[in-house]
Amino acid sequence: MSEVTVLDYGAGNIQSLINALKRLGYNVKFVKDPKDILNAKRLIFPGVGAFGSAMALLESRGYVEPLKMYVQQDKPYLGICLGLQTLCDGSEESPGTKGLSVIPATVMQFNKAKGLAVPHMGWNGLKLHKASALFQTGFSKEEKVYFVHSYALYSQSKEIDDWVLATTDYGEEFVSIVQKGNIVATQFHPEKSGEIGISIIKSFLESFPISAKPARVPYQLPNASEPTQLGHRIIACLDVRSNDQGDLVVTKGEQYDVREQSITENIHSVTQSKGAVRNLGKPVELARRYFKEGADEIVFLNITSFKNCPLHDIPMLEVLRQASQNIFVPLTIGGGIREIHAPSKAGDQTKMKCYSAVEVAAEYFRSGADKVSIGSDAVYAAENYISSGGIATGQTSIETIAAAYGSQAVVISVDPKRVFVPSPKAVQHHVIHTNYPGPSGEEFCWYQCTVKGGRELRGIGVYEMVQACEALGAGEIMLNSIDRDGTNSGYDLELVTMVKEAVGIPVIASSGAGNVDHFSDVFQGAHADAALAAGIFHRNTVTIRAVKEHLLSEGIPVRVNTDC
Repeated sequence: MSEVTVLDYGAGNIQSLINALKRLGYNVKFVKDPKDILNAKRLIFPGVGAFGSAMALLESRGYVEPLKMYVQQDKPYLGICLGLQTLCDGSEESPGTKGLSVIPATVMQFNKAKGLAVPHMGWNGLKLHKASALFQTGFSKEEKVYFVHSYALYSQSKEIDDWVLATTDYGEEFVSIVQKGNIVATQFHPEKSGEIGISIIKSFLESFPISAKPARVPYQLPNASEPTQLGHRIIACLDVRSNDQGDLVVTKGEQYDVREQSITENIHSVTQSKGAVRNLGKPVELARRYFKEGADEIVFLNITSFKNCPLHDIPMLEVLRQASQNIFVPLTIGGGIREIHAPSKAGDQTKMKCYSAVEVAAEYFRSGADKVSIGSDAVYAAENYISSGGIATGQTSIETIAAAYGSQAVVISVDPKRVFVPSPKAVQHHVIHTNYPGPSGEEFCWYQCTVKGGRELRGIGVYEMVQACEALGAGEIMLNSIDRDGTNSGYDLELVTMVKEAVGIPVIASSGAGNVDHFSDVFQGAHADAALAAGIFHRNTVTIRAVKEHLLSEGIPVRVNTDC
């Protein structure tokens, strides 16, 4: 087996990249010493997090000068995401921090004033500006790759024109691939871009180093004047918990109740009792099925909330490890992401230890997760932020994980209930006028946050909560609805619209999908960035392929899975 060297500086999930390299038949060697960089035959630098912290880590480990020397020697280099940005002089994200200065340009933030949701998150296209061995058969406009970033390189001067291999549109055109000689870097994540992403990695490994005069690549370049489109994401969600026999199963609740209901009738009474936990399949098997069917992302929610320490929850960690072996789209894990006091060893109640939220999240990232979903702890953080007058402590789970891994790694899971009121002045919350009057004819409502899986009501409204979480550093909102959960009556469009107006980060609509029309409704009527579903996919009531075919027929851009 051939060898490839990976520079892992400890920020984020690189497990999917490692699995992709192993699938392609390569042994992976990690950089442990600056000399390992100079001795590498092929070097891959996958990066996530903040520009400043990444450069500080590279500097502290003595990697900066060897990296510069490696690139100057024109040896095969593949940078991913931050691995592209660090090639530049600097970034607006970290003013004053010097990059590797290989590319004479500064990375800049997306312009939120244009109404863009930032981070730019999801599947977008590529416009190739020249032929490259990286694309042996070209890249059609129908194909998309996975992006997640808040800063981008723009073609600011003619000095970088010879670096630009491909561009992508999001508000305006930015550089999505650079290539000069054997130096390649992508703003997107090929290891999370399905089979097209794996083929890009394969081409880099097999075709680089390229000769001084590479053979002409036999394909037509697409029309570079036609803008690319960010696709709306279709997300499959798997609620995972232990059943009564102790096995991990995928289940689905009806208004958060995951047990089967049984009704016993006799001549005197009707008795309703709860049965076994609904078992809709095994987590890894279902996840692999959804990947093949074209799911753009997969979410695992551990709805038992980790009665013990998450770091000791070996079965759930193993689910992530197995899923990431051959699922090459983003994976999110939720449940119990918070600071925890627990035994230092599984089953040892005598020695207790405090595990920070970052330590908990780090274990999931190492096991294959790309994002963590924070639920109850996000509500508490928002309450404290608001009560303090908008003072961030830097100590909440949102802030600490975002600082270490980037805001794109932090998803806030919100579980609201609709509360009807007679007038906007009846409560001190953000109130909307609803088209669905309450039981006493109320024409107004607000959305109340809950914690502990919807079992406990809080005094904070969703509108205020999501704004606080964005200010603390969250990168995405997963917007559930207790009222719509399991009803198949469609997403709560009024709730989604309200939250989209409240924040400038992507919003995932969840709870209530029952047919393909519900997906187009939430994209066209409420402008959601993504739509999540569970039960209808598990039971094959609606397939992911059918959803995407319907959306395309409605003129709504989505990623087309050409592999299935």
